[in-house]
Amino acid sequence: MAGAIVGRLGRHPTSLLLLTLPRHAAAHHRLHSPSSSQGQYSKMGDPSERNGHGALTRVLFCGPYWPASTNYTREYLQDYPFIQVDEVGLEQVPDVIHSYHICVVKNKRIDSDIIAKATQMKIIMQYGVGLEGVDVNAATEHKIKVARIPGSTTGNAVSCAEMAIYLTLGILRKQEMDTAVNRKDLGVPVGDTLFGKTILILGFGAIGIEVAKRLRPFGVKILATKRNWSSDTLPSYVDELVDKKGGPEDMYEFAGEANIVIACMTLTSETIGIVDHKFVSSMKKGSYLVNIARGRLLDYKAVFDHLESGHLAGLGIDVAWMEPFDPEDPVLKFPNVILTPHVAGVTEYSYRTMAKSVGDTALQLHLGEAFTEVEFVN
Repeated sequence: MAGAIVGRLGRHPTSLLLLTLPRHAAAHHRLHSPSSSQGQYSKMGDPSERNGHGALTRVLFCGPYWPASTNYTREYLQDYPFIQVDEVGLEQVPDVIHSYHICVVKNKRIDSDIIAKATQMKIIMQYGVGLEGVDVNAATEHKIKVARIPGSTTGNAVSCAEMAIYLTLGILRKQEMDTAVNRKDLGVPVGDTLFGKTILILGFGAIGIEVAKRLRPFGVKILATKRNWSSDTLPSYVDELVDKKGGPEDMYEFAGEANIVIACMTLTSETIGIVDHKFVSSMKKGSYLVNIARGRLLDYKAVFDHLESGHLAGLGIDVAWMEPFDPEDPVLKFPNVILTPHVAGVTEYSYRTMAKSVGDTALQLHLGEAFTEVEFVN
């Protein structure tokens, strides 16, 4: 039994101590543990005024996709009966959102109409990075805070970076290997190495930084674009990671130098379709494209046309233009395309850590404590 407890809670050094405390005391101890000492702080007043139900704080997960997010959060909060975690179908969200205090959006678009119905809502958040599905202005008007979980502290950036490497190696080594095995061939197909390549990282945020760290040992040249290189969020050793830095205005020039482009950008109104015909045409003939950020960064027709012409030698994507993915999408008919089902950030490490962030945020809201696990954007 003790082994099972350690196995389940071993990621948190205070977890065994928490089992010996009364539930409310355990919550207070967890919220003041060293692991919760960093982050953005905010107060939201007396819990009885906040949650609307007095003794219960309710967390809503929108939709059935990424099921581990709901399951792991429930596990993390299983000893706290005053926190209720529910999951409903995407179409049900507008009908039930009025009963909840925290909303975890996943892939649900939370627009102004839905926000207007969220009469008890205090926090809207994403299980991970990216809040393009939330009408932040409408939330602000309704005095609802909108938050993201920092990818650099939860393992999400690390997990996404590893997937970027996986997809890059996959398209370099070609993906007809199963065909060769079925034919009992040996020594085919002829792949390529990362060694000696020039790689452009579009968007040098938390994920881009982790990608660069992992690329360095392969013996590559790294180019990167970022809107603001003076940001204090950049590591002091950034010059060791990047051989050539540029802004958005440099992306076409850099594309012409790179053998591989990895998209790590945030999706905004300015970046939708930014990898378009002009950009892909600027890439070297026979170069490769990887996207582990958001599907709509890539212009579908531009990518399709350049795969069909052979200008692009391969495409590796964890995100697509429409999700869930269409298995009959013509792009998937090319043998040099790898698609994974939006799992770049879905690892045991990142999801357990993000469950802690959501769980602690719910406990902090209930108890009127300072928020330490999330970053507010409004």
